[in-house]
Amino acid sequence: MPTPVNHISPLQTGERHNVSESVSIVGGMSNLYRTTTYSLQSLIEDIRQGRIGLPEIQRPFVWKPIQARDLLDSMYRGYPVGTLLFWDTGAEAGLRQIDNDRESVPRMAIVDGQQRLTSLYAILTRRPVVDKNFQHKEIKIAFSPTLERFEVSNAIIQRDPEYIPDIAEIWGKHRSTVRSFLSRLSISRDEELSEAEQDALEDRIDKVRDLGRFPFQAIEINEYVDPAEVAEIFVRTNSKGVILNQSNFILTLMSVYWDKGRRELEDFCHRAANPAGSVPSPHNHFINPEPSDMLRAVAGLAFRRGRLDNVYNVLRGKDLDTGKFSEERRTAQFRILQEAQDEVLDLTNWRQFLKCLNMAGFRHRRMLTSDIALIYSYVFWLIGKRDTDLDRNSLQVLIARWFFMAHTTRRYTGSPETRVEADLARISKIDNNGEAFKNELNRMIDLELTNDYWQINLPNALDTTAPKSPALSAYWAALVLLDAEALFGRIRVRALLDPVITPPRSLERHHLFPKGYLQKIGVDRKKWNAIANMAFVDWPENASIGSKSPSEYLPGLKEKIGPDRWAQQSYHHALPRGWDQLDYQEFLEKRHKLIAEIVRKGFYRINQDTQDYDKTLVDLIRSGESHTVEFKSTARYNLKAGRHDKKMEHVIVKAVCGFLNSEGGTLLIGVDDEGKVLGLEDDLSTFKNKPNMDKYELWLRNRLEADLSIATAGVIQIEFPSTPDGDVCKVQVSPSGRPVFAKPLEGNLPHMEFWVRIGNATKQLYGVEQHEYIDKHWR
Repeated sequence: MPTPVNHISPLQTGERHNVSESVSIVGGMSNLYRTTTYSLQSLIEDIRQGRIGLPEIQRPFVWKPIQARDLLDSMYRGYPVGTLLFWDTGAEAGLRQIDNDRESVPRMAIVDGQQRLTSLYAILTRRPVVDKNFQHKEIKIAFSPTLERFEVSNAIIQRDPEYIPDIAEIWGKHRSTVRSFLSRLSISRDEELSEAEQDALEDRIDKVRDLGRFPFQAIEINEYVDPAEVAEIFVRTNSKGVILNQSNFILTLMSVYWDKGRRELEDFCHRAANPAGSVPSPHNHFINPEPSDMLRAVAGLAFRRGRLDNVYNVLRGKDLDTGKFSEERRTAQFRILQEAQDEVLDLTNWRQFLKCLNMAGFRHRRMLTSDIALIYSYVFWLIGKRDTDLDRNSLQVLIARWFFMAHTTRRYTGSPETRVEADLARISKIDNNGEAFKNELNRMIDLELTNDYWQINLPNALDTTAPKSPALSAYWAALVLLDAEALFGRIRVRALLDPVITPPRSLERHHLFPKGYLQKIGVDRKKWNAIANMAFVDWPENASIGSKSPSEYLPGLKEKIGPDRWAQQSYHHALPRGWDQLDYQEFLEKRHKLIAEIVRKGFYRINQDTQDYDKTLVDLIRSGESHTVEFKSTARYNLKAGRHDKKMEHVIVKAVCGFLNSEGGTLLIGVDDEGKVLGLEDDLSTFKNKPNMDKYELWLRNRLEADLSIATAGVIQIEFPSTPDGDVCKVQVSPSGRPVFAKPLEGNLPHMEFWVRIGNATKQLYGVEQHEYIDKHWR
């Protein structure tokens, strides 16, 4: 039995009951903490009176009842039950919680020991706890004096005369509880208990009652210690070496000053995770947010800050710039925080933002590898909506692009709080200027999604077998944006990714090079599930490829879907020309680059639904042709002859070849030599059936791929931006790493042609001049 301690709570007398030397920081300027001893009874009373804050009594109880039983058993046997860690809030007597005139700010916040104290408080006061389903329930622990055993009370135990079914009765009505137990036990045995047995049983019941004086060792951290240092103290004093979760820590401290605010966050997250039928709810297919996630959004919107501990300091009244505290500042900053939280938790705002993810091609949580990218994108959406005059459509498109970039590039992986604070700082001086806000975010997007990213970083990121990766998610999103069909079938990829139509767990991709075939040719098993070997496939019912090679099974499947649809599917699914004949490793490397190009194409498709136009393009046209810019009225249609003309196609091949062999550049199709936008209607009229931009791009890529001596997917980007006068085809060409040759127009020279860009013209070089240029330019 533990040694009884006649202890009056230090908080009741205002005294500090130190039992060991305090530890000082370097220099001895102030104490970090003090140690003291509390009895269980004094802890319960301090919690009841609000001197020690125990907000978890209103929140999902993490412990299982059996853990509470074991805690009591350890105390009964006199075993140590761990040290409690408190933080002195420094709250003045009578200081009320923010937004609550009834609840005072507790003097002590519980940093470590919440579950232990919640268990004991709930058991001894019969206060119900909240389970993981947010249902209220009581924790009842039974005790058998004959067996000296604690058990979680249930219907069987409540009928068992060997047990006192609820030990709270021992503290509430001790003498009557003893008499009732002894009477029941005697009746059940049908004989009187001996005096010695009664004394022994009473002693054991008294021993349970005396647990009220069980001594708990506590560390009380000084009110001036920084939150980060409190976390460090926790780590170093915790015998299990558990790392303190900063977000849970800050939420606990938030409960001290604004418990209502924390409950609002938790209620939102509970409803987001549970469908509510026809009742308006934040439930969605992308994320089950944690309260700390939504608190990050609140901090970002309210104060343009990314660090959660800023919330706690705001509630204490600390100026985030000067570090000074005041009650007036506390009131003013809370008003800002409260308004921000109302906007963050507003269902209309939440739903409108989630539409941005759909606009970016994302369909469900399996496509997300970073919840924090979603949360921080929500912050930027809220800032754009609340603090700028940007129209809703432009804001939706802008944030869709931002999320696509942030998620794909892993922008908020590593040090997310530092990174988002830097991002927020860049827009902090924009005021109400929506256009400036849009331009700044687009500038940051462009700084990330450079040509090097598309041509080097993204292909490298695709070289993995991981079932989930940002690069893979970006490719899936691009297939949705491009409205691609599944390979060999007619079902759209967007339907396969729709969580309503296809549950995420049943989502399947298939191997293009079958595992059986790869095993047969000796490919390392680790490479079988490479991203580049997987595709969304809608196999025909009779398709059975087994361990056949692609060259064996592909011809039959291609024949069934027809050449036009096969060409379109090959393009969307990034299949290299003649891929079924390629070595497996070569196939993977080529497909990495082609997938990256499809991702790029999908990303730029996000803009296509807007009425906005590319003002940079207009400026480019006004500047005229140059060493890096060339205009062509058409690519297929001869304006003089009024018909389709192969010569016009060859002119385009020459122009691209010239840029590849020079410094790169931009070819604009649909713009005449004087800079007048003609549009693409004439070119589109040369296609059979329903002409569209996808068919135009597919034709152009195939023509360049066929007539140039290098694979063009990694060095050529094709877009269809809008101008006030019509759409144009923008071909962005990167300089080639080696000489590029073009096939001559049929009937002309028998040898490959070599073109370069000189000034504002494309010139063909021959013989010695060609060799000298190549030697100088590449060597």
